[in-house]
Amino acid sequence: MKRKRIFQGVGLASIIAGAVVISSCGENKEENQNAENQGEKVLRFSAIPDQDTTAQAERYNPAAKWLSEKLGIKVEFVPSSDYGASVDKFVTGDIQLAWFGGVTGVQARNEAPGSRAIVAGAKDLQFKSYFIANESTGLTKAETFPQGTKGMTFTFGSAGSTSGCIMPAHFIVKNTNQGPLEFYSKVGFSDSHDKTAYQVQDGTYQTGVLNYSTYDGLVKDGKIDPNKCRIIWETPAYADYNFTARADLDKTFGEGFTDKLQQALIECTDAAVLKAFDRDKFVKVDNSTFQGIADVMKSVKLK
Repeated sequence: MKRKRIFQGVGLASIIAGAVVISSCGENKEENQNAENQGEKVLRFSAIPDQDTTAQAERYNPAAKWLSEKLGIKVEFVPSSDYGASVDKFVTGDIQLAWFGGVTGVQARNEAPGSRAIVAGAKDLQFKSYFIANESTGLTKAETFPQGTKGMTFTFGSAGSTSGCIMPAHFIVKNTNQGPLEFYSKVGFSDSHDKTAYQVQDGTYQTGVLNYSTYDGLVKDGKIDPNKCRIIWETPAYADYNFTARADLDKTFGEGFTDKLQQALIECTDAAVLKAFDRDKFVKVDNSTFQGIADVMKSVKLK
């Protein structure tokens, strides 16, 4: 019955468009499998499903095509069902490259020794989260942590999200000396940034937190009304999203391949690729760029 309701709620054009994407994705996967059977190597990559989780392949397939042309190898995007699944795929070697958040990147590199953070978006070095509130709370934007949210309902995004959970939890503890479950009357997890905004706007939760880039995009697209779903505080900046490569890339694709991949991404000006990652450009990073996130992960407990 649930499946029937889902299909009834989807327009015919969307079904057709989705079918085209699924068909194309399936053809690429079959083509790559045939190539592998003939001894040709395939680079597989994934990304954390931080928003609009139903359209991952449509979003990232242009990047796979671009990487394939730049590197001269087969490249395939592999969707992940949740943040943990993307880390698991990386650790087991089912994928060799991933677009991680700051937290999932640290998790993956800890569990896959020798792996490297190679690039981040330029804006990822100064990332931040927005604390937001439904208009019914009467709260407005302030320069300091919103102490007035004490006792209200509150939702994070995914429990594994840097900007939608871990860093906000760190700032809650730092500013209140209480864990989220002590400070708020009810704490939820929406599982993605866009869902957090929608749930605060419709009043499911009085307050919440998400990454600033998703909020700004939703407002720009007219999907969120900034008067109904208000920014009440911006966190201090921190490092976040990054491409991380497994240590065995050079062994699989040849000496110096990881450096070649890194340089290709830094020089990328392809509009479709940059749009897929919602970035203007990529910049060089290394594992030490995310040491601050690693330190926070040791101290944050969602209590």
